[in-house]
Parts: sequence; structure tokens; C-alpha cells
Amino acid sequence: MPRRSPDPADRKRDPERTRARILEAAVAEFGAKGYAAARVSGIADRAGVNKQLISYYFGGKEGLYRELADRWRQEGGQLAEGPLAEVVRGFVLSTRDRRDWARLMVWENVSGDDGTPDDDGDTGFLRAQVDALRARQEAGEVPDDLDPAHLLLVLVAAASAPLSMPKVARRITGEDPGSAEFTERYAEQLARLVERLVPPVPPDPA
Repeated sequence: MPRRSPDPADRKRDPERTRARILEAAVAEFGAKGYAAARVSGIADRAGVNKQLISYYFGGKEGLYRELADRWRQEGGQLAEGPLAEVVRGFVLSTRDRRDWARLMVWENVSGDDGTPDDDGDTGFLRAQVDALRARQEAGEVPDDLDPAHLLLVLVAAASAPLSMPKVARRITGEDPGSAEFTERYAEQLARLVERLVPPVPPDPA
């Protein structure tokens, strides 16, 4: 039988799968080596594609990082909705589901690299989270005597602690900080701690 030419949907599907494989490989490569040490050839090998495709789809390593950073900020914005305790719980659980990306954030902070291609975007996102905490404070969800910027730093550090300090976490708890069970328990305990920050509602004088 004669071969059927692929229809437009089929022709579109292959590039989408290829892009997805490249992005997944990039997260793994960045997480394992940090942005500066990661190589396009290593990403291509992980994805099983010709490295020229990375330039074609993303414009190279920098474009790959920017694409991933945009996705992270979109997901982070969605996680930041709801009660503060649930927001913190969600970020802890996200480190379990996206360990390579979370590991890249640790690399970026401890490696001494000059920075990543999207520092301005990351800074803008985090500043927006400070503003969001300030709005929660004005709504009575955060105590008045806490500085929103410092509070955000504490919460980010606490949410990422099992990944950034796995040996300390293991020595303190006697558990494997990389396990799903530990992550679930830690997320629950941190959420309970954050709940204690919320000022009690005064009784109705009526």
C-alpha cells in the first residue's frame, strides 16, 4: 500500500515531543551540573537528539534556561494561591516532583557562578511574592511585626531544606530526606508551623 503523508496534527506532534524531551533533559543536566557547567552536547545526549535541534527550537543553552524559568514562574504563581500554609506545603511537595529544577536553584546559590541568563526575571518574580506576602499581612494573615521580605526568605529556605541540606536533615530526623514519605511529613509539619503565624481572630464583642 502507498505510504500516507502525515496530516498536519502528526507533523506538529513530533516537534512537540522533541521539545518536551529536550526540556526534560535540560532540567536533568542543569540540576546535575549547574547552569555554567552544563553543555548543550550533554543535554542533546540525554534527550537523544542532534544538538543542532536545541539551537533550532530554543536558540541554545540560554534559550533553554529562559524557557524553563518561564515555566517555573508560571507554576510557582499557581502554587502561591490559597492559604499561606497550603502554599508552603505545595512548594515543599514541588521539590519532590521537580527535584532536578530545585537542585539547580541550590547549585545557583552555592556554586559562585556569575548568574543565570534570567536573573532579572527571577528577581521580579520573587519581588512579586514579597508584595503578595505584604498583601496577606494587610489582610491579617501575617503578623504585623514580621517583615515580608525576610519572611519569604525564611519560607523559601525552609521549603528547600531537605534538598539543600540532606545530610543535616538525615542526622536530625534519622530519615531519608529524599523519600516521598519524608517529604509528605515535612510538608505537613511546615504547614502546621506556618499556621501558627496566623494571628487568632479576636472574639466578637457582640
